[in-house]
Amino acid sequence: MIITTTENIPNKEITEILGIARGSTVRAKSVASDFMAGLKNFVGGELDEYTKLQAQAREQALQRMTQDAQKLGADAIVNIRLTTSTITQGASEILAYGTAVKLK
Repeated sequence: MIITTTENIPNKEITEILGIARGSTVRAKSVASDFMAGLKNFVGGELDEYTKLQAQAREQALQRMTQDAQKLGADAIVNIRLTTSTITQGASEILAYGTAVKLK
């Protein structure tokens, strides 16, 4: 499965648009990560626990998008985007979406 943020794939011809492929996950921060983040506020620096949480959420959303595209019979997903939104205090949704296509 080819996954790209571009509208086209070099040396490939899109023969059919199958629809939107999407995948999402909602993640909440934990008390432990909040505690570690609080300590970092005193000394400064990257909030590693939150960085790891966001990276895991992005990967899961991309995997779910790919699975959705496979169900549609896609060879590739073009023009993919990632968005995030706050669901409630301390919880965010990561959404990955793109156009599922067939290639020649």
